[in-house]
Amino acid sequence: MMVPAEKELRAVLARFAEARIEHDVRPSGRSSAALEDVTYTLCVMTGCRDVEQALRTADLLMEQYRADRAVVAREGESLAA
Repeated sequence: MMVPAEKELRAVLARFAEARIEHDVRPSGRSSAALEDVTYTLCVMTGCRDVEQALRTADLLMEQYRADRAVVAREGESLAA
């Protein structure tokens, strides 16, 4: 699986949250289509076949991005010393 850029993954997760809330609050054909579209995008981006697994994978990727930033910050502190 190609790893998505953090910025792109965050954007899709935000779109998913908005679509999910909109569909839950005011279900319509349009909200259903929007949710289906962003769910497909999230699944493709994470290499998963269902939304639950895609969300778990996205969470793991976000944790990895945070860990990577922490390593870079520590390396930067070492170089500054």
